[in-house]
Amino acid sequence: MSHPTTTEELPVGSVLEVTVETVAHGGHCVARHEGRVLFVRHTLPGERVRARVTGEGPGGRFLRADAVEVLEPAAGRVEPPCPYAGPARCGGCDWQHADLATQRELKRAVVLEQFDRLAGIDLPAALGRDVVVEPVPGDEAGLRWRTRVEFAVDGTGRPGLRGHRSHEVIPVEDCMIARDAVVGTGVLRRRFPGQRAVDVIAPSGGEPVLVPVPGGTERAPLVLERVPTPTGTGEFEFGVAARGFWQVHPGAPETFLRTVLGWLDPRPGERALDLYAGVGLFAAALADAVGDSGRVHAVEGDRLAVEHARDNLTPWAGVRVTRDRVDRAVRRMARAGERADLVVLDPPRSGAGKAVVRDVARLGPRAVAYVACDPAALARDVGYARDAGLDLVDLRVFDAFPMTHHMECIALLVPAG
Repeated sequence: MSHPTTTEELPVGSVLEVTVETVAHGGHCVARHEGRVLFVRHTLPGERVRARVTGEGPGGRFLRADAVEVLEPAAGRVEPPCPYAGPARCGGCDWQHADLATQRELKRAVVLEQFDRLAGIDLPAALGRDVVVEPVPGDEAGLRWRTRVEFAVDGTGRPGLRGHRSHEVIPVEDCMIARDAVVGTGVLRRRFPGQRAVDVIAPSGGEPVLVPVPGGTERAPLVLERVPTPTGTGEFEFGVAARGFWQVHPGAPETFLRTVLGWLDPRPGERALDLYAGVGLFAAALADAVGDSGRVHAVEGDRLAVEHARDNLTPWAGVRVTRDRVDRAVRRMARAGERADLVVLDPPRSGAGKAVVRDVARLGPRAVAYVACDPAALARDVGYARDAGLDLVDLRVFDAFPMTHHMECIALLVPAG
């Protein structure tokens, strides 16, 4: 039997009956039809489904599809809580058709597969324990957690959410992963003619704000975020541009801060480096821990974030904030023979990359905490770290984005041996 090799033989709209195999990174599962690989959304491993072809991957290497009918459901399948979830509907969530335990098992499987494939690391063997995807306090059974939402705006000025891999704006009356404070602004009942989008931000330290887009990042208001200190004796305050970067799950900043500081255990007088520092979340906690005799160097490339970091970190005289590309800054430090006792890496989704990881290792840290929103980029960089003399000794995975395929991983790296 000849196998189809082009979308002309399996055009968009074709409906195929397939058995779903494993989960894949990106919110879909793998199935096969007559030798062709399909990445199918809205399904779960082990299910038998009818899948409608929605597109083709680069070079025709695979097909994209949606499960439009479930013939044999998996045990973890549930009715999506949101009426806008499903094929040809809102693309914001990937796993609303799975219960939370199943969602976390799928994310665990993705992490294990990425580390095995990209770094050659069997995580349970390397860590001496199983990997568990942990909940983050602050959501409501996986709903009502998102404190920052960008609603797209259609040609009539009505806000909504986009379909998966689509420019189509789907009008919605609610977003069930958004905080009540976000939806409570009435944004979905208003019109925004002439705008591309409208951002709604519900900060921990004030009232929600709406920012039409375009409107310019420069003109975005400043919001206040409050985070309990890792010692539990007070709280840090951070000014953040409304459209600047901040964790969107309300429990994430405190959870990540406690994890990183607990692992690094900063000591008075130590020198710490906070790379991709943003507005100073980790730098503040590090400065608090190393005290007046210690030093913290925060490096960030975004101009507005640097301005806000300098303001946020003024209580600590031992903190220096540098605006620079991280790769360039850390390369300069390594060439100058500088040393750091502790390093925090919190890069964007693309990861830190080989050069940054290599130069961080050259600084001779006793411990590195790597905060990652993409397990594939983290696995790749952990492989680079191993080559540079840093071993993975601990890893935690947090379900900071329930109902979606996203997660946050924090890895602890120490010098080999």
